[in-house]
Amino acid sequence: MRDLRPHTLRARLTLGLVVLLAVSCAAVGLAAVVELNGFLTNRLDEQLTEAGNRFAISLEHQGQPQKDDLPQSRKDSTGGTPIGDEHADTRRQAAGTFGARLVGGTVTNAAVVRSDGTLNVDLSAADRGRLAAVPVDGRGHSVDLSALDGYRMLASRGVDGDVLITGLPLEPVEAAVHRLELVAGIVLAAALTAAGVAGALWVRWSLRPLSRVAATATRVSELPLASGEVALPPRAPESDPRSEVGRVAGAFNRMLGHVEDALTKRHASEERLRSFAADASHELRTPVASVRGHAELALLHPGPLPLEITRALERIAAESTRMGAMVDDLLLLARLDAGRPLEAARVDLTRLVLDALTDARATASGHRWELDLPEDPVTVTGDEHRLQQVLANLLSNARLHTPAGTKVTVTLETAATAVLLKVHDDGPGIPEEIRPGVFERFTRADRSTKAETGGAGLGLSIVAAVVEAHGGGVAVESGPGSTTFTVRLRKA
Repeated sequence: MRDLRPHTLRARLTLGLVVLLAVSCAAVGLAAVVELNGFLTNRLDEQLTEAGNRFAISLEHQGQPQKDDLPQSRKDSTGGTPIGDEHADTRRQAAGTFGARLVGGTVTNAAVVRSDGTLNVDLSAADRGRLAAVPVDGRGHSVDLSALDGYRMLASRGVDGDVLITGLPLEPVEAAVHRLELVAGIVLAAALTAAGVAGALWVRWSLRPLSRVAATATRVSELPLASGEVALPPRAPESDPRSEVGRVAGAFNRMLGHVEDALTKRHASEERLRSFAADASHELRTPVASVRGHAELALLHPGPLPLEITRALERIAAESTRMGAMVDDLLLLARLDAGRPLEAARVDLTRLVLDALTDARATASGHRWELDLPEDPVTVTGDEHRLQQVLANLLSNARLHTPAGTKVTVTLETAATAVLLKVHDDGPGIPEEIRPGVFERFTRADRSTKAETGGAGLGLSIVAAVVEAHGGGVAVESGPGSTTFTVRLRKA
């Protein structure tokens, strides 16, 4: 079901204004209608009191012919007492005046003054019952008669102990009240329409500074604030600081100033750290290579060396090789952070997967390596060397963090505009506490510093950086017995 409630502040304020105006106008209109109805009814009661029961008395004391001499049309439904008489006293009686005489609770005579002078009125049994129920208290009472519609009736005692009822029609009162209701409804509808339009324009104008603040906030929310240099949009225009909207705009602009200062300082810090990492990596490559070369040269000494010296030199050479690889990784990350463009050539991703899996089988024969490739070769646009490094790091990660016998499956899938590379293993999974930061630098499942347990924790961060540099993305889903890394690349 569609939600019809207003969602914007402007719509809510306008609706609230219209609703309040509608309730107020409806209350005023209702009070006016009730008051007019009561006023006109009281005036009608006054007219009944002033008119007295002269017309009803004329029905009480009149020379009536014998009922056997009456024509059939002048007899009541029982064939007896007549229900009207053209000899009744209608002097100074307004048209529509009603008169009736009741003896012992039974209507014996009933007549109404008409413009043509006729007095006959046909009363049903229900009408007679309603007339008999009118209390004799000297006050007016509203009675609906089937033949005459609504009437205001006043009952009084006659000289013969009978009850005389005089009535005036309520039609003028009802007509005036209905006309007031119609006029009030038209005026209310026009007032609500005008108030709705004017209120919407007024609220729109009043909230215009707040709309500008919202537009500025939207532009800020669309900026890539996570990294790099960020240029914030112009500040929101400030209005009267004494108003609520003005205070919101001022506070928002001050917050933007603090955010801009923090982003500027963070960017400067990142630039210094990136420059340091690049310079340090570049400077470390030469001494590390020199240490490794001297160690290898010492191992080639023709003379006999003590066993302890040989083992120390082998460890120096191994750790130098490992440190050289780490320096290369740091230098690569620094270059990617600096935004240096990669090569953009047509790369056969199927061939890269086959080569990487062949290398993995040779390195870790204890694992079960499987392929799931489409029939046609899959190609992408990118840097072949870096994409090969992505595959090598993902397979190395699966090899180092799963026990022997684990099945590792590499899958290539093609979509409409993207290529999906998936590396799945049925190993123990990634620990939950490090899963959110698995692509961050120096994140390792094993905190030990042994080379055989996974290195420095830069492999997956290089995967993420290289894939993002290609305009793609990488994600991981892991649990006990299932881990899947999914790389999304754009199609060639």
